Amino acid sequence: MRAMGYLAETIGSAEDFLKFDRMRNTACLIADVQMPQMSGLDLHRRLLASGVFIPTILMTAYPDDGVRARALKAGVLCYLTKPFTKEDLLSCIDSALDRGEAGRRRNDNSA
Repeated sequence: MRAMGYLAETIGSAEDFLKFDRMRNTACLIADVQMPQMSGLDLHRRLLASGVFIPTILMTAYPDDGVRARALKAGVLCYLTKPFTKEDLLSCIDSALDRGEAGRRRNDNSA
């Protein structure tokens, strides 16, 4: 991500991300579907339940149409199956950043 010009942080687990001091400043979350203790989809749902909207991209090496459908229904922006192209990932990131900016503008106007 850094090589493509993005400021990126690597976090060890979903639980660590929930404790991350800059979590609310995150413009885009990229997580694996299958992680120890908490899946990427569960992380996304937990963020939403706590009122934190971060455009989320999930990736997986084990595609599952049911998980994909649940993820997209829950508001996950992209569900990428490995291997995916750099262009696919960049397209999802661009969409996430656009969506995040639109959400910030909406929140600023409602104050």
